[in-house]
Amino acid sequence: MSVLREDFLWGGAVAANQCEGAWDLDGKGPSVSDMCTNGSHKVPKRVTAVIEPDTLYPSHEAIDFYHHYKEDIALFAEMGFKTFRTSINWTRIFPTGMEDTPNEKGLAFYEDMFKECKKYGIEPLVTISHYELPFALVEKYNGWEGRELIDYYMNYCKTIFARYEGLVKYWLTFNEINCGMSTFGSILSTGTFKGYSGSMFDVPDRPAERIQALHHMFVASAKAVKYAHENYPDYKLGCMIAFSASYPYTCSPDDVIKNQYEMRKSNWYCGDVHVRGAYPAFAKSIWKQMGGAPKMEEGDEAILLEGKVDFYSFSYYVSSCVTADPEKLKGGGNLFMGVPNPYLKASDWGWQIDPQGLRYTLNELYDRYRIPLMVVENGLGAFDKIEEDGSINDDYRIDYLREHIRQMELAVEDGVDLMGYTPWGCIDLVSASTGEMAKRYGFIYVEKYDDGTGSLARRKKKSFDWYKKVIASNGDDLD
Repeated sequence: MSVLREDFLWGGAVAANQCEGAWDLDGKGPSVSDMCTNGSHKVPKRVTAVIEPDTLYPSHEAIDFYHHYKEDIALFAEMGFKTFRTSINWTRIFPTGMEDTPNEKGLAFYEDMFKECKKYGIEPLVTISHYELPFALVEKYNGWEGRELIDYYMNYCKTIFARYEGLVKYWLTFNEINCGMSTFGSILSTGTFKGYSGSMFDVPDRPAERIQALHHMFVASAKAVKYAHENYPDYKLGCMIAFSASYPYTCSPDDVIKNQYEMRKSNWYCGDVHVRGAYPAFAKSIWKQMGGAPKMEEGDEAILLEGKVDFYSFSYYVSSCVTADPEKLKGGGNLFMGVPNPYLKASDWGWQIDPQGLRYTLNELYDRYRIPLMVVENGLGAFDKIEEDGSINDDYRIDYLREHIRQMELAVEDGVDLMGYTPWGCIDLVSASTGEMAKRYGFIYVEKYDDGTGSLARRKKKSFDWYKKVIASNGDDLD
């Protein structure tokens, strides 16, 4: 008998900017992701101030989910999905983010898409802002550094909360908000890159701007949670953190203290504000390292306390090791710095595979917060090959997911309240970190390639039928 709850939310996850395409159709405006070129795990993608001719921008077509959503949702239903995590492209509703009146064609698209989900008994899990900040808000306010964005975000939230009442119950306010602690997050998360064009990883490091931007995002999130609780009591609001599990590289006290700092900065800083409704005591040391405390207005602390989330969701792909020895440092992990763990294998992209780290993470989170948890991203980016008979034998993906699900179940036996699991990229899509299609995650292969060509035809991979069996057994049958 399964150790998971009977109403466990099995499903899959995507992001609008990585799958929808139709970037300028039906009134949609440009988002930050629409200004990002393609790249690879060897050549970083770029962000440009204007759309360059003869340059490939993967989000512009992506996998054209905008025109294929009925076909794709039918495939999700065939697998037995109970939930489908997706996001709303902010600029499909408010093209610049600053309009008073929403774009009806954008609202209608998501209404139709959510109804298609409900037709199959699939509960939408909707990320309100998933790396698609209106580019106009970057140009005018340097993204979330401008406090004005709080009101624009609330106008957006009120619009979609009202329109999708009865269709959407579960909401996430921001995707991987803690990525704003890194320079990479300056572009995709906080949008604090006004005037910059160039590599995603060479954006000027202005940490004080990100700290200020994150404060405004926290206030916006809390206000959205509070508004939803007061006006839509059936709604459940969650946060979403890119959990960066890490271990001291050695038992040297220097490594242990350094790892404690990195865990606080990468994970607990944002999680505490969302769940506990206040900055942690160690925030002062973070601010000192990053250039100073954020400016707060009177009443901000009360808003944070009144806007605590109902559940905690997170992405988990890798773990890393932390050392205080600068000679041992080199890149590794999920966009975070660390040193390779000698006990772990790695994917083709160098992301170390650590299923037990997920059990460790779930226990650490539940011990700290004691609210329901949900794993809303987890998966293996890999090169997939279409065989001569048309099959795609992704046993490596099955092995990865099987071991992570086993560790989730062990965490539940440990006492963790786990409400759901939505593996990332349940259908192939554009990679957020590299802007490529070759890094495939899905149970469904999409014939779209890094040169922009492809028929967009969908094919089931071997993992499709395996995951269908997992869901049908509520996690009992993992073979």
